[in-house]
Amino acid sequence: MRVVKVQKLFQRTLFGVFALFGFIGVSTSILLIYTVDSYLTEEYETNSAGIAQSIADASVDILLNRDLSALQSLIDQFVEIQGISYVYITDETGEFLAHTFVPGVPDQIRNSEPATNTTVQRQLPGMGDFVEVSRPILAGVAGAVHVGMDTGIIALQVQRAIGRQVYLISIVFVVGVLAAVWLVNLAARPIGEALTYAVALARGEENEAEPVEGILARNDEAGQLARLFLHFYRHRAPSTPSTDGSA
Repeated sequence: MRVVKVQKLFQRTLFGVFALFGFIGVSTSILLIYTVDSYLTEEYETNSAGIAQSIADASVDILLNRDLSALQSLIDQFVEIQGISYVYITDETGEFLAHTFVPGVPDQIRNSEPATNTTVQRQLPGMGDFVEVSRPILAGVAGAVHVGMDTGIIALQVQRAIGRQVYLISIVFVVGVLAAVWLVNLAARPIGEALTYAVALARGEENEAEPVEGILARNDEAGQLARLFLHFYRHRAPSTPSTDGSA
């Protein structure tokens, strides 16, 4: 297997190309992860808010009739939706009327302010991290509906969403690096030929330099250097005779 050797003149250039590809890949991946994560989080929060509002609208008559079993049946069906981990309903005083927690409401939620209607981040031991969206029932007069969304689902969706993009970026990076090595070597080859030609001339081996004399026909900088070397070789100063009488 032939080892690709890069001329020292171009090693820094090649390193700069690698660094540029790496920077583009890393920055693109970070931007992609942030964009997808923000989009999916916003989408899940919007869907959760819509579910919470649907429960709030559907539970008005149930709450007026104080039919808690029907209220429990109502919220149980929504937990089957992907991403929805728990649902609970509180009255206007903060009392828990129905919930989907087994075996009971976690202390972190019980000790919080359940009557709040804002979106909050929750970390429940043994369950995970959640974003909780709330919607009032009858403008808060009859209580509120709280829907918890598992952020682990969002992370999984982000991984799936960026997986193919990462593969694409990796392929582009590998192809780009190989292409950069090939192009740099393509640009460095004439310099190497000119150097070889110059060394042969310096040794007085003009005839042995013939295999690379094609460099003289080039019209680029490498050809100009080779012709300049040949000019100096043919017009070099003659050797100065020794003045001490020695041969």
